Amino acid sequence: MRRSAQAAVRRLEAQRFSPGCLSEALGQYEQFLRQPGRWLYVPLSDCPCHDVLGARDEVQAMLCALPLSARRELNRVVSRLDAEFERRTLPDPHAARRLFGGWFDAPRWPWWYLRLTKP
Repeated sequence: MRRSAQAAVRRLEAQRFSPGCLSEALGQYEQFLRQPGRWLYVPLSDCPCHDVLGARDEVQAMLCALPLSARRELNRVVSRLDAEFERRTLPDPHAARRLFGGWFDAPRWPWWYLRLTKP
């Protein structure tokens, strides 16, 4: 990212998040995607240091809060990672039941929550 985008990220982290949270969240997301194998199953974790879904949520929160120019730059990085995540994980046909007990009118979950968590 350009310096202006990096500066916008640092300002936002200082104001609303914590310093370095974006690089930490992106690092967790990338680490999950570096695992070997064709298919990855999204681990459900109570530990924030191993929660790839929580890391992706954090990235999304930063994306929504950044100014437009910085958001575009970060989105280029995130889009590449999202494409890999989508390619290497499988859709969960039972996600609606798993996430909200079968209620299809429940609040919409981000697409990354609708992937298989186990074979």
